[in-house]
Amino acid sequence: MAELNGVMMQFFHWYIPPDGNLWNELKEKAQALADKGITSVWLPPAYKGTAGGYDVGYGVYDMYDLGEFDQKGSVRTKYGTKDEYVSAIAATQAAGIQVYADVVINHMMGADKAEETQAVPLNPDNRGEAIGEMQPVKVWTHFRFPGRNGKYSDAEWHWWHFDAVDYNAHNEGENAIYLFKGKEFDKQVDLEKGGFDYLMGCDLDVENEEVRGKLDKWGVWYVDTTNVDGFRFDAVKHVKATFFPEWLKRCRQEAKRRLFAVGEYWSADTEALHHFIEITGGDVMLFDAPLHYNFSEASKAGNSYDMRQIFDNTLVQQQPTLAVTLVDNHDSQPLQSLESIVEAWFKPLAYALILLRRDGYPCIFYADYYGAHYTDKGKDGGEYEIWMDSHQWLIDKFLEVRHKYAYSDQYDYFDHANTIGWTRLGNEQHPGAIAVILSNGDSGTKWMEVGNPNTTYMDLTEQIQDLIVTNDEGWAEFRCNAGSVSVWVPQD
Repeated sequence: MAELNGVMMQFFHWYIPPDGNLWNELKEKAQALADKGITSVWLPPAYKGTAGGYDVGYGVYDMYDLGEFDQKGSVRTKYGTKDEYVSAIAATQAAGIQVYADVVINHMMGADKAEETQAVPLNPDNRGEAIGEMQPVKVWTHFRFPGRNGKYSDAEWHWWHFDAVDYNAHNEGENAIYLFKGKEFDKQVDLEKGGFDYLMGCDLDVENEEVRGKLDKWGVWYVDTTNVDGFRFDAVKHVKATFFPEWLKRCRQEAKRRLFAVGEYWSADTEALHHFIEITGGDVMLFDAPLHYNFSEASKAGNSYDMRQIFDNTLVQQQPTLAVTLVDNHDSQPLQSLESIVEAWFKPLAYALILLRRDGYPCIFYADYYGAHYTDKGKDGGEYEIWMDSHQWLIDKFLEVRHKYAYSDQYDYFDHANTIGWTRLGNEQHPGAIAVILSNGDSGTKWMEVGNPNTTYMDLTEQIQDLIVTNDEGWAEFRCNAGSVSVWVPQD
């Protein structure tokens, strides 16, 4: 994607209003986004969650209900109806933008009926430690989908389709994960907590042949129904890694085209990401969570952060062709479960670092582009009002530069703790090299080569009004203001 200068956009955030309007909003904005340079959008889970029209989509109830059936208190999902979803996808693709669907393979929630079986209670912080004997349990694991009444699929789900749950009606107060009799957790998962197969709800057993068959059948139906161009897989570190390329293969065979795939392996441990990539044969790109954490740390540390280290231990540094770079997402935004804030002052620097460089497939976050305002409880139980700034004007400038100039060779000037820069020399189809310089401290300068001799350059960000002229060899001393970024392009 990087060589095509593609740009993904996460077209939602956690606190999008539950008014059922997101699919229509995308349809209205698709052409404008394409004109700005967005080449793909990642949409939230489109199927019915356990909270019905209020569910963000990760509390998966019925994957065949895309906002078509009266289930969990509503027909539509938080984002709209099935017809609106399919129509929005078609309109977005007609504008030249690919559409990626969010898929949650890990778990299901909101079962219709409880079942009796046996399970061993495990320590939630160490899944290898039993904290009780095998015992009778009453668990909500029977999914019947009465509102859909067998349309598209008459398959039901029972306790034997899952590995474990975290709720036992016979012992409501116990803090435990209940591993069902005859089951074991997958081995190809993250090693945190003694093996991080279990995350929440009813944990799908992808080792079970019947489960894999159900998921394969659903995947084929979904591609055929929606015509999506690819997938964003949720919580891949909690699912047997080899499941994903196998499932993708069958969906691609049905679609008769190569469907894109990126996984959310949310970990700062780059080695864990490399291990997943190795097991899956590089078939699934990964979000660069370590880079996000670097951005968060840098934004909080101010001028004490050494900007020469901003790409250290990141996926884009070590496996650039498989890294989807990002600044923020719905899980990391303020008041969310994985909150790791990138302070507003640093976001222009961070977006320059993902949009204007050669490596990685950058992803823009809806709330950073349009802004966001919401209230929720923090981890301390207090109520907070959050305002997230819109960086649309500057991101649009970066997109313009990315598609017009940011090609071919890249020269890095990461030789100062606070002021760093790089140049992109362009190519025959995209002439006019650029220079990018940013500082997390005082205003700075950088002597850099752009290859265009005796050429007048202007700061497209309008941070600096003065013009700069390169010398006979195509070098110049480029500038930026304190705590900001400047992007120097040839003056038209």
